[in-house]
Amino acid sequence: MSDIEQARRPMRRDARASHDKLIAAAQREFAAHGADASLEGIARGAEVSIGTLYRHFPTRLDLLMAAFTPRLQEFLEGAEKALKIADPWEGFVFYLENMFAMQVGDRGFNDFLSRRFTDNARTERVHDQMCQQIEDVLARTQESGEVRADIALADIINLIWSLGRIIEATGATAPQAWRRYLHLMLDAYRAERAHPLPEPPMTSDQLYHAMVHLSTAK
Repeated sequence: MSDIEQARRPMRRDARASHDKLIAAAQREFAAHGADASLEGIARGAEVSIGTLYRHFPTRLDLLMAAFTPRLQEFLEGAEKALKIADPWEGFVFYLENMFAMQVGDRGFNDFLSRRFTDNARTERVHDQMCQQIEDVLARTQESGEVRADIALADIINLIWSLGRIIEATGATAPQAWRRYLHLMLDAYRAERAHPLPEPPMTSDQLYHAMVHLSTAK
């Protein structure tokens, strides 16, 4: 069983109803307010007590994983589809456009992709899988000679951070504006446009700690 697929254990009908209402409320609240959305607000939205929320989801990360499982499944499947596109550049563009399109209107999903949550082994494994897919899509395009060889995983994560803020800022007034800035960056990634850069990409350790910092900074 994958780490984004959790078995639905048998529950009483009323417990199942509360569980499903909590997930629906969490999806709404996380989308609107991000991964740090109020758990009390989620409980109110589900019309249950905060104690009931904690009985179903002992930690915030348990609730995050339950709320984001459908979107994570869709996202990871999109990455697999990108790797099957015959033209590596088209696959690279498809991967990035799919990733950012899924973040429009969902601050929580952007938070999830942008951060590392060290207290939960399941989220760590999902992030490891996501990073491996990014590296696979990127390496395939670099091997074709279409993407400059010095682009690294950290550069794509930095793109998630920067476009995430653009998506948040423009979502209500120009919801497709992020596509302009994505394609400006895609031009910058092309091998024929490469020129020496003043700084190397962040190391894996630097990137990991930066993602952890986003989870702990308030």
